[in-house]
Amino acid sequence: MKFVLILSTIILFVTLTCGGTTSIVTSNVTPTNARSRMESIPAGAHKMTPAEDPWPPVVANGLSKPQPLPFPINTAGAEDSPFLTLDGQTLYFFFAPDLNIPAQKQLLDGVTGIWMSQRVSDNWSEPQRVHLEKPGELALDGCEFILGNMMWFCSVRSGNSRDVDLYQAFLENGVWKNWQNAGKQINVDYQVGEMHITADGQTMVFGSKRAGGLGGYDLWMSTKTDNGWSQPVNLGAPVNTSGDENRPYLSPDGQTLWYDSTSKKGFPGPAIFRSFRQADGTWSQPEEMVSQFAGEPTLSADGHTLYFVHHYFSADMKQMIEADIYVTTVP
Repeated sequence: MKFVLILSTIILFVTLTCGGTTSIVTSNVTPTNARSRMESIPAGAHKMTPAEDPWPPVVANGLSKPQPLPFPINTAGAEDSPFLTLDGQTLYFFFAPDLNIPAQKQLLDGVTGIWMSQRVSDNWSEPQRVHLEKPGELALDGCEFILGNMMWFCSVRSGNSRDVDLYQAFLENGVWKNWQNAGKQINVDYQVGEMHITADGQTMVFGSKRAGGLGGYDLWMSTKTDNGWSQPVNLGAPVNTSGDENRPYLSPDGQTLWYDSTSKKGFPGPAIFRSFRQADGTWSQPEEMVSQFAGEPTLSADGHTLYFVHHYFSADMKQMIEADIYVTTVP
């Protein structure tokens, strides 16, 4: 969620400084890429704890009490947009060191972007930066999805057909390489936003404001074809509403859908919902699973461990303080 806010600011920044274009151009300014995440966080930054949170996440339907992941994942910076690989061994996320730093400076700080960590026993390894641009190029990447040796990610960079395009990268000998734009069908024709694909690679669900929806962002579904992807189909009610439904997770078998929505019931901020595919192909009445500034669900392959982002807000809800990745168990 924070990633979208950062992108919006960068798009405005580039528009103002590049004479009206919304493409980021190669700059001779070299990002400071030698710093670690901890070195990039302001010295006086305060790490929020659940005990200090005036708006903690609220769970339903038997989920366990959510807990933030310990260090080295969560810091006093903002950890956002989590993605767990199918084997449960690698966690990707978006990091920004300070929500108060202008986004155009984050573009140059060498740390804002996609990071990854490997599972080590019951904890996670020190995260490492995932670089998806050549030295000297400017890009801001996030909302990552990985299936096998392919990563999909959204990016603001030179050559985009819209403000934020989807790209693909390929894993070779442990390094993500050969990134390329996902193409006209995905970015222009279908206006695909944050997305998820089933384990067999055949079904994609994505959020989009494309024409034909019920209001705001809707969830759409497409299937793999010989020519790319089929014409998207709106999931319709009761999943989609007049609010925003976005950032989906589709279970490996394609039968369970998780997503975040602004169609909340009595709690501030977005909430995470769950719906099941029924025998006739429609989706069941969604259940509100995690409420109060919760979003971007990603789950273990067995569906019993849910990771999500929670944003800390001030008591008056006027200031976003930071963001952490939380985990809860699903019965």
